[in-house]
Amino acid sequence: MSAAPSVLVIDDEAQIRKFLRISLCAQGYRVLEAGSGREGLEQAALGRPDLVVLDLGLPDLDGQQVLRELREWSQVPVLVLSVRAGEGEKVQALDAGANDYVTKPFGIQEFLARVRVLLRQGLADQLPVAQVRTGGLLVDFAYRRVQLAEQEVALTRKEYAVLALLARHLGRVVTQQQLLKDVWGPSHAEDSHYLRIVIGHLRQKLGDDPAAPTFIVTEAGVGYRLREQP
Repeated sequence: MSAAPSVLVIDDEAQIRKFLRISLCAQGYRVLEAGSGREGLEQAALGRPDLVVLDLGLPDLDGQQVLRELREWSQVPVLVLSVRAGEGEKVQALDAGANDYVTKPFGIQEFLARVRVLLRQGLADQLPVAQVRTGGLLVDFAYRRVQLAEQEVALTRKEYAVLALLARHLGRVVTQQQLLKDVWGPSHAEDSHYLRIVIGHLRQKLGDDPAAPTFIVTEAGVGYRLREQP
């Protein structure tokens, strides 16, 4: 039997750590804890967790610095859990290598769902992926084709590139800057209107309602996420 996935919680609030420990252990995860940034980095190196839950307001190091230092030597999935709800903080954390961002106060069921997504993604990242399926949507990287309910969806080159990038990060937020840089090039990192137009066309072709999206979710002011579905 394989070992249960381990989650490292880096948060200086003992009550938050206790709450998360109880909730995560109830789901069968092993939990490591750290109350400071330095301790968290040490635990990440020694314990080799499968996922890190990181608070930004730590007593010794800012969480953004912890994230930057961690990314110098590890690609472990990181879920930021912070009271900082500002758009700038979210973008900075995601650009620095965070995989997802949840603001406090938070719902434990949504939190656990995001944990499951990141743990699955972490395992999937270890293997070459030829295609991604979510709900009735199939993105086939090998043949550069998209199907919805087994029917071919005709996409332009840019539409496919945006959807493919979201699919490769299934369930995770991809920032506007990352999408623009990867699809249009570094000189277009601020041309967000290009991206909005392509996202609009994708939603039309996928029959996606922006107000209640089935597939492409807008993370306001940050970026987009392709929703993971059975």
